[in-house]
Amino acid sequence: MANVSAAATPATAAHGPVAPKTGLAQPLGAGAVTALVGFTSSFAVVLSGLTAVGADSAQAASGLLALCVTQAIGMMLLSYRYRMPITLAWSTPGAALLAGTGAVAGGWPAAIGAFVLAGVLIVITGLWQRLGNLVSAIPVEIAQAMLAGVLLPMCLAPVRAVQTSPAVVVPVILVWVVLQRYAQRWAVIAAFGTAAVGAGISIVVQHRHLDIGAMAPSVELTLPHWNWQAMIGIAIPLYIVTMASQNIPGTAVMKSFDYHVPWRAAMTVTGLGTVVGAPAGGHAINLAAISAALSAAPTAHPDPKRRWIAAFTAGGMYLLLALGSAALVTLVATAPTGTLETVAGLALLATLGAALSGALRSGLHREAGIVTFLIAASGVGFGGIGAAFWALLAGLVLRKVLR
Repeated sequence: MANVSAAATPATAAHGPVAPKTGLAQPLGAGAVTALVGFTSSFAVVLSGLTAVGADSAQAASGLLALCVTQAIGMMLLSYRYRMPITLAWSTPGAALLAGTGAVAGGWPAAIGAFVLAGVLIVITGLWQRLGNLVSAIPVEIAQAMLAGVLLPMCLAPVRAVQTSPAVVVPVILVWVVLQRYAQRWAVIAAFGTAAVGAGISIVVQHRHLDIGAMAPSVELTLPHWNWQAMIGIAIPLYIVTMASQNIPGTAVMKSFDYHVPWRAAMTVTGLGTVVGAPAGGHAINLAAISAALSAAPTAHPDPKRRWIAAFTAGGMYLLLALGSAALVTLVATAPTGTLETVAGLALLATLGAALSGALRSGLHREAGIVTFLIAASGVGFGGIGAAFWALLAGLVLRKVLR
């Protein structure tokens, strides 16, 4: 792969002149912000995706916990070993893909089996360069069009939720709009906070039962089941969208800060982390893309050789956030209809915009991108296989025919 290397050492980053000395407060603060932004901006998407493919509340909470723990351990290992601010994240596009796919033949155990296979494919990608080259060969406009189609139904959720739960949803949207204008980084976090307050008020006013016992963190293990529908309909699209929308862009973001990610080690750690976390409900972990800049930029530390502390801190913060996963799921389950979907939809708007831009950037094969987008957005599957796979296949075939 052109933009990654098979191995790297701390010395591979070009660091320029010696930076002024500073304390640990700056990287520690940057790491905490990295974890908080990464978690609060997209956990709602994860819960929506896991629930859509068959997880109950306890299994979804377990999945969120598993993702937090596996990515935390992974980024702590990688950042400490290579002295680079290598941050990991759960696959937000992958979670959106699950939400659009819905239930599959074999239910939740089959989804777990698909998660395991996706992790195995990620490991193989790190060890076998040809598979990585094959993924990189998928046209950007087709991959982005598939992602945009998967995201569209979720991004429409806030509009629908205004009709079902206006008292809670409208303030969430208004807060998000205001923060988009004045403090964009915190817009989704503020929207989540507003949703939590609104949900709490609604629970009290309507005397809804809140299961306090379910707020304790727990791990719900499920024995994986493999069938061909889940392998084709979930595992392959999940692997492709995670690689194309997270791992490959993640290496590019790091390279923009003069860090060369140890590709083989990163894919091995994230792939094995996905396999280990899958039975507990974790769908996929990967290199962080957008949030990677929070720990890799000069704002994390003037000295590039010290920014790894920010990534290591982010990992430790995720371990703490994992303890609150069950409480979040319990609150969401009791909240008014559409609350979770609204936060998830707002969190994905920027990703949808970027995906649409990438899908339509080239006018040469725009028709193939449009067809891919429409099939993925339709949510209509065939033969027990979700729309995302058929969208990708149709886009590739049409692009080849029109070429």
